[in-house]
Amino acid sequence: MAAGAAAALAFLSQESRARAGGIGGLRVPAPVTMDSFFFSCELSGHTRSFTFKVEEEDDSEHVLALTMLCLTEGAKDECNVVEVVARNHDHQEIAVPVANLKLSCQPMLSLDDFQLQPPVTFRLKSGSGPVRITGRHQIVTISNDVSEQEESEEEGSEQEEAELCPILPAKKQGGRP
Repeated sequence: MAAGAAAALAFLSQESRARAGGIGGLRVPAPVTMDSFFFSCELSGHTRSFTFKVEEEDDSEHVLALTMLCLTEGAKDECNVVEVVARNHDHQEIAVPVANLKLSCQPMLSLDDFQLQPPVTFRLKSGSGPVRITGRHQIVTISNDVSEQEESEEEGSEQEEAELCPILPAKKQGGRP
């Protein structure tokens, strides 16, 4: 399996892997595509929360990978607490503070691709900001359609395999002890 496909499968939920060819099976999964888009939002005294969500009908797997939170121009020297509201493994909504930024001592924080499943709400719990949140929106899609081109490539490779000579066993050499 290609390295890109293996990396993309790491983001898939168990349900999606089952659709792609089984969790423990040896079937080759359907073609996988992975797209990554820049994400950014700003929290301030005027906009205290932002919710990132995707369409319910979408069959793709979505991951929001946060990279950095930082105070931007106009920030005061006060504590700015940023909270993330998301769902845990039991699908219960939980709120977790992820950053406490202050202009004079910690104006930015690297989150090193902190991954969240949408929907996710960011809240400026205290302070007036502005706080910029950046990251990547990653979309993993499993294509269940096999294109005609892929089918013709498979037929061509089967014909090539049939034309190859079979492997013959090695002949024993006499006279060696």
